[in-house]
Amino acid sequence: MMSDIGVLGAGTWGTALAVLWARQGRSVALWAREPAAAAAMAQTRECARLPGVSLPANVAVTALFPTAEILVVCVPMQVLRPVLAALPAGASPLVLCCKGLEAGTAASPPEVAGAVWPGRRIAVLTGPNFAGEIAAGLPAAAVLAASDDLRAGLMSALRAETLRLYGSADIMGAALGGAAKNVIAIAAGVVMGAGLGENARAALITRGLAEMSRLAAALGGRAETMAGLSGLGDLLLTCTGTKSRNYTLGVGLGQGAALDEILRGRTNVTEGVATAPALLARAAMAGVDMPITQAVAALLAGDKGVGETMAALMGRALRDE
Repeated sequence: MMSDIGVLGAGTWGTALAVLWARQGRSVALWAREPAAAAAMAQTRECARLPGVSLPANVAVTALFPTAEILVVCVPMQVLRPVLAALPAGASPLVLCCKGLEAGTAASPPEVAGAVWPGRRIAVLTGPNFAGEIAAGLPAAAVLAASDDLRAGLMSALRAETLRLYGSADIMGAALGGAAKNVIAIAAGVVMGAGLGENARAALITRGLAEMSRLAAALGGRAETMAGLSGLGDLLLTCTGTKSRNYTLGVGLGQGAALDEILRGRTNVTEGVATAPALLARAAMAGVDMPITQAVAALLAGDKGVGETMAALMGRALRDE
C-alpha cells in the first residue's frame, strides 16, 4: 500500500515530521534503519528521544523501505549515500533534510543524491527547527528548495498548520546553510563555554554568516539565501539555543572537556564534527576564505587549544567588513 509520505529515518527529526504530517491527516510510513528499533517503536508508539510524544495511528513504523508519493530523507549525513544506494528504484521525489557535508567527498546532500540517483527529482527541506517543538505542535517555519516544476506541488503536500513553508529555487544555497551553521554553532558554543561574552558571540555569528554567504555564491548558490530561514534563521537558533547539539558541544569544548568525552555521552549525531573539515576542504577547493570554519576544524582535530584558536581569529589582518 502506498503512503502519502515516507520518512526515512526514525530519529528525533524524522519522527517529529512524521507526527506533524500525520496530524494533518496524511498517511505516513516511518522507516527505521534497525529492525529492532522499528519493532520497538511499532509496539510502544513512542520515540525514546521525544519523550511524551505518541505516534498517531496513521504512522506506520517499518524496517522495509516504504512506497510513498514523497520520500523525506532524515538520516544522518554520513549514512545518506549508503541509504540512498539501497533504496529501490522509483519516481517519488526525494526531500532531503540532512544538514552537513559528506566526509571525504565534501559533497552536499543534493550532490550525493544526484550522484546516487541521477535524473531523480530532489528537494531540500531546512530551516530553524528543533524537533521537540515541531512534535509538540509549536509554530515554526522552514524553506522548501526545489526546481520550479516541483516546488509548488511539494509545498502543498508538505504544508501543515504549525509549519509554514517558504519556497526557494536555490537548492545548493539551502543545503549549504544547513551544513555551515552547525560548524559556526560549535564556535559560538566555544565562545560562551570559555566565558568570552555575548559581544564575542554576536561578532562570531555575524562573521560566520559572511563566510556562509561567500561559499554559497562561489558554489553556484545565492548569497542572499543566507539572509533567510535556511541561513540566518537556522544560524541564530543553532548558535543560541541550548537544545542545539552543535552549540552544546562547543560549550563543552570551551569549558575544557575533551571532544571524545563529550561524544561518548551522546546518542544523537552532532553533524558539525564531521562537517567542519569537509566544509573547510570544500572552501579550499572553491578558493573561499573561511577563518571561523578553519578554527573549528583545527580545534576539533586537536591541533590548537581554545585560547590559541581565539587569539588567531582576533589577530587576523585588519580589513574592511
